[in-house]
Amino acid sequence: MTEQTAPQRDVFEYALVRVVPRVERGEQFNAGVVVYCRAKSFVGARTHLDEAKLRALDPAADVSGIRAALGAVERICAGGAAAGQAERDEAGRRFRWLIAPRSTVVQPGPVHTGLTADPGAELDRLLDLLVR
Repeated sequence: MTEQTAPQRDVFEYALVRVVPRVERGEQFNAGVVVYCRAKSFVGARTHLDEAKLRALDPAADVSGIRAALGAVERICAGGAAAGQAERDEAGRRFRWLIAPRSTVVQPGPVHTGLTADPGAELDRLLDLLVR
């Protein structure tokens, strides 16, 4: 009888991406997640903008501007030419830049950690669990 071995699990970090339509009010909702796994040199982001929530908090919100900011998070994670100045940065540097505190309409939340065998699947799982 042979033992089945569990897949190798690596430490990963993640932060939610929040939309704060009116910064002065502090009301927010989750609109994405960024995942970083150093062992796999992986950084990725998935976003989902719930326009009904956005309009409930701010009927005059700039939907296209917020969509553009969320898209930029995904492009920076992907790297390459679409990432702009972050094009050549390694995964960890792109993650750290994205999670740096900022006072804008699109903000990162605190960083959390976990273990995963597949950071890409973890990204999708967290989006479904915490954003959608």
